Amino acid sequence: MNKKAVVLLSGGLDSTVTLYLAKSRGFDLYALSFDYGQRHSRELDAAKAIAKKANVKEHQVVSMKLSQWGGSSLTDPSLEVEDGDINRNDIPVTYVPARNMIFLSVAASYAEAIGARDIFIGVSQVDYSGYVDCRQTFIEAMETAINKGTVMGAEKNLPIRVHAPFIHKTKAEEIKLGEQLNVPFEMTWSCYRGGEKPCGTCDSCLLRAKAFAEAGVEDKAMRI
Repeated sequence: MNKKAVVLLSGGLDSTVTLYLAKSRGFDLYALSFDYGQRHSRELDAAKAIAKKANVKEHQVVSMKLSQWGGSSLTDPSLEVEDGDINRNDIPVTYVPARNMIFLSVAASYAEAIGARDIFIGVSQVDYSGYVDCRQTFIEAMETAINKGTVMGAEKNLPIRVHAPFIHKTKAEEIKLGEQLNVPFEMTWSCYRGGEKPCGTCDSCLLRAKAFAEAGVEDKAMRI
């Protein structure tokens, strides 16, 4: 019997390659996406299509409106998504307060409910926008907290592992792996601004374009 894995699936590049990597390792896939009031909600349509194509066992879309208190240009309509700067050193206004902490907490609940001991998240501390919740120290701390706060981890000696397979990988390396795994890059959505076509100028679009160029791979999503 295959092992179960909960995979955080936003519909973007990182999470989709992560999904296909977990699949290649023989896991039964339980995808978890979030409708959190993000302006780029088109990524949820991408997540649903990708989950279907990857033949996941189950795809849960959890609604929790982080837009109720804003604090990010992705969730607060009064804030503009600024043009990107891949060389920035500050935390951009697109940072959503404690987003990955919230997502991993929900993933832990889902994992324990279905008896999954593995959670996958596609974060990287190499090619990212400076988000504090994309660092290895955070991932390790969350894994510790999850195993102290679940019956599986604290009482049954069935610890839940949080996998961040790309934590020390560049997006270009990730894309090359995705090519080997036949990831449908054309189905993914990265643009923070939403809309009909990627804007090409936000942080996410710039990082994506840079990564595909470095990998020497055509970004088929840009054909739309």
